[in-house]
Amino acid sequence: MSETDIAAARAAMDGFMAALNAEDAEAIRTRWFHFPHVRFHSGRVTVFATPQDYASIVLAKTGQAAEWARSAWDYVECVDAGPGKVHFRVQFSRYRRDGSLLGSYRSFYIVTLKDGRWAIEGRSSWAE
Repeated sequence: MSETDIAAARAAMDGFMAALNAEDAEAIRTRWFHFPHVRFHSGRVTVFATPQDYASIVLAKTGQAAEWARSAWDYVECVDAGPGKVHFRVQFSRYRRDGSLLGSYRSFYIVTLKDGRWAIEGRSSWAE
């Protein structure tokens, strides 16, 4: 796996974060996620089979994210990379509009190359 591929996978992570903060669900669906998309969270597994199935409590501002205004990566570390797939160990934080911290969450993201595009295909976190 080349450093160029790892950088492209990382760019997908950053694109997702930018789209999330812009509250642009369509960009997440069409550019930054691959489908089916799998999410392990809150003791369950959610599979978004198609882009139309994608829903976000952050964008809906429900649950832990009711006061959410923005998110940011605390760190993003490549832990493994191979042909067409990169694994990232990350931590992200959610913030209120006044800049105060809502919470920080360790997570694992799987970014894959499909049809010439790097995008997130799966993630596991302790966030709701």
